Formats: sequence, C-alpha cells, structure tokens
Amino acid sequence: MAWIQLTSVREATGLLKKQYEAAIARAGRVWNILRIMSPNPRILDASMKLYESIMKGPSPLSRAQREMLATVVSAELGCRY
Repeated sequence: MAWIQLTSVREATGLLKKQYEAAIARAGRVWNILRIMSPNPRILDASMKLYESIMKGPSPLSRAQREMLATVVSAELGCRY
C-alpha cells in the first residue's frame, strides 16, 4: 500500500498554510482531499484555482447546475466527497 506523508494544519507553513486557512474559512475544516496534496502546495494551489474557475467562473451553467453535475458525477463514481 502506498504511503503519503500528509501535513497537518498545525505544521503547515507558507503557501500550504494559506491554502489550509482558505479551506477552513470555506468549509470549517481541511478535508483529506486537500491534505493529500500537501506534499506539493503548488499543485494544491493550482487545483483550487481550477476548481474556483470551474465552479464560480463565467459559464452558461448556473452555480446550482454545476453543483448538481458535480454531485451526480461523484455519486456515480462512488466518491464520498
């Protein structure tokens, strides 16, 4: 089984700390889907920028439609997130 060393909120510094703080402001906690990217904060930052663009950027779909699509895809794939 693979092992990835995750950085706790308490141990985070620099860009990772900023991302963790933003996650806490957004969701009240840092979900493991974000922590799994903690070894490479630049990837986490790029991933969150992509997410923000897809979910909140200009689109012919409403925010509610985008959230519904994300929910359906997650359910179909058996994803708990």
